[in-house]
Amino acid sequence: MSYITWELDGKTAIVTLNRPPANALSTDLLQELDFLLNELANNNDVRVIVLRGEGRFFSAGADIKEFTVVRSGEEFSQLAANGQNLFEKMENFEKPIIASIHGAALGGALELAMACHIRLVSETAKLGLPELQLGLIPGFAGTQRLPKYIGTAKALELMMTSDTITGKEAVLLGLANNAYPEEQLFDKTMELARKVEKKSPISVSSVIKLLRYTKDAEYYQGVQEEAKLFGTVFESNDAKEGIQAFIEKRQPNFVGK
Repeated sequence: MSYITWELDGKTAIVTLNRPPANALSTDLLQELDFLLNELANNNDVRVIVLRGEGRFFSAGADIKEFTVVRSGEEFSQLAANGQNLFEKMENFEKPIIASIHGAALGGALELAMACHIRLVSETAKLGLPELQLGLIPGFAGTQRLPKYIGTAKALELMMTSDTITGKEAVLLGLANNAYPEEQLFDKTMELARKVEKKSPISVSSVIKLLRYTKDAEYYQGVQEEAKLFGTVFESNDAKEGIQAFIEKRQPNFVGK
């Protein structure tokens, strides 16, 4: 694998996103993560997974430059569906996945983190779904998961403004479990992993299976509609302007077409 590394520490698999400079979630990286999850699912030595990022960030989000080579809204919708399927697989994974988030988790990276079972953050980490700044919308089930954690009104505010929240704020809102100084984050993450890995794998996986029943049919309908609208919005002039403005590091000029 080119963008992900992993090592076994006790019974915990430490999985590291390693795609400098910002661990952007390219298609190749997500495919590697999917492949690795299949491998870890069948590894009886692994009872817990810790997901973290190398360098300054957990991940700054999707690889926006990849969007410039997508040819149609239909292809963009399929890109969203692929990400949604991977993150649904993570949420239903029978071994607990703990996200250890420092630096930033923005856009697709926050959607990735929300698909993990538990989120621990550094106090100064920045989290948000800023896709509307690019004339796009979240596409990896962010519109469905974020309201579940922090409520509809606050989720709408964050998406509409493209503002970020700190790790401390994420804990207060219920998006993260705990926040720590950045230099303590990984050690605290491993402390939690050690507690979980001592539990019976049968009982742990059973609890995770039961959590699936907390999501109703409307959640999955919303996810499907999100992927559809992800493609529809992508074909707009505003989306093209937003992506180009991001690449050129300037403010976009949206006209509503």
